[in-house]
Order: sequence, then structure tokens, then C-alpha cells
Amino acid sequence: MFDIPIQALMGQLLIGLINGSFYALLSLGLAVIFGLLNIINFAHGAFYMMGAFGAYLLLEKLGLSYWWALLVSPVMIGALGIVVERTMLARLYKLDHLYGLLLTFGLALIIQGLFRNAYGATGLPYAIPEQLQGGQNLGFMFLPNYRGWVIIASLAICLATWFVIEHTRLGGYLRAATENPQLVQAFGINVPRMITLTFGFGVGLAALAGVMAAPIYQVSPLMGADLIIVVFAVVVIGGMGSIMGSIVTGFGLGLIEGLTKVFYPEASTTVIFIIMTIVLLIRPAGLFGTQK
Repeated sequence: MFDIPIQALMGQLLIGLINGSFYALLSLGLAVIFGLLNIINFAHGAFYMMGAFGAYLLLEKLGLSYWWALLVSPVMIGALGIVVERTMLARLYKLDHLYGLLLTFGLALIIQGLFRNAYGATGLPYAIPEQLQGGQNLGFMFLPNYRGWVIIASLAICLATWFVIEHTRLGGYLRAATENPQLVQAFGINVPRMITLTFGFGVGLAALAGVMAAPIYQVSPLMGADLIIVVFAVVVIGGMGSIMGSIVTGFGLGLIEGLTKVFYPEASTTVIFIIMTIVLLIRPAGLFGTQK
């Protein structure tokens, strides 16, 4: 029925895995923030974009390589996230969640506008690091080294985050603090500081994804706005606040999107939202979410 060359099929699956890597990393950061803090962070795409710009500016202004940017940019943007949480979001915790969403949405528009005014709407190039240039001939396809690195690194980061949150004492404290902060505070744990650092970590994950995306996609003020709606759909499908749901759904939907481009290209831009609609009708809490 379909006469699809194996090279074209595997090429689209690779693109799907690349997209899925960023879906998983970004939705993981959203899931950490929402699952542990109950904050719907609409500025997540803006922090992702700032991570990419951080890598670009570190290279252009200070001569710091990609490898340094992987460390420095997420820390810098994560620190900015901490400032945002302490000065803005902390004032809204006792109010309805809608106020936090509106605040982060407005913050995203401000950040995007500032970067657009400073750098324009066109993308800026960021070179692949020398150590990851070239690729491997696998026989049935050519695998660029950098894209392989992105897939492996993002999967490792996602699984490490899941393990820390689900299977360590620190993760237990974080989960307990969301359920009963007064009890956790009684054990001598500084819950507000924990909340602040968790938000900064989630923002840092978005910035890390931005650094990794910079050599693949051009660094642009609009790169976060183009992606955040899809990432929110991924989070909804996986289950709001579900760490493993974000990881599995992110990579899975990336592959489905890649296959759709092969067999039915017209639906490739909407297939994720179609799946989201079906999941919400059948299981409103998401595939990995907890029914309440």
C-alpha cells in the first residue's frame, strides 16, 4: 500500500526522536513545576529560548564553547527563574492557579518582545561543536553525531530526574512538601527554599533544552513560542504532573509525529492535538495521571 524507501522512513523517525527529545525535556520541566508546585508555567518556552540565547551570547561575547554553555546557561537561567519565583510567583500561592498562569503568560510575552526588539525575528546560527560534527553510516541511514548525542543525553537527563524525584529521600521530601508542607516544615526542612529551588530546577531544564536545540534549530526569539503549545499538549496527554508520563509521552509523540509525516503529511502538524482530544475524552487525567 505504501511504497516508502527505508531511508526516508528512518530519516523521519530520527527527526521524530529529535523532536521528541525536546518535547520530553521541556514537558519534564513543566511536570516538575506543576506536579510539585501546582504552577502552570506559561513562560517555560521563553526560558527555553533564553537558554539558547545564553549559549549564543556566551560564545559570541565570552568565547565559551558549547560544553561550557551546557553548564553555565541553565544555571544562569535557573537563577533567573529563582528570582521570578521569589519576587512574583510567591505572592500568588494563596490565590487561584489562574493568576500564576496569567502572570507567566504575560512574562513570556515581555521576554519574547525584549529579545525580538534586540535581535530581530530572524534566527541566528550556532555551530555544532567540533567533537560532534560528522556522522555514522548505519547502512540503512546516516546518523549525524550531534543528533545522536541529543537523543542519548536528553533520555539520560530525563531518567535521572525521574529517579531523583521518585526514588530518593530528596524526592520524597519534595512530594511530601506538596501534600503537607506544615508537617514537612515541622521536621526542620525549609519548604519555601525547597519550592524556590525546585522552580529554578524546572526552569534550568528548559534552558538546557534550549542549549541543546541551538545547533539544530536557529536561535530565535520565537523558538519557544512555536514549541510551547505542543509541549503543553504533551503534558496533558501524559498527565499533568506525571514525571514518567512526560518522558514516555514526549518521545512517543515525537515518533508518532515523524511517522505521520511519512504516511499522511497533511496531518503531521495536528496529530498531537488530535491525540490530546481523544485522551481527554477517554481519560481526562492523562495516560499516566491519577484520576481524582
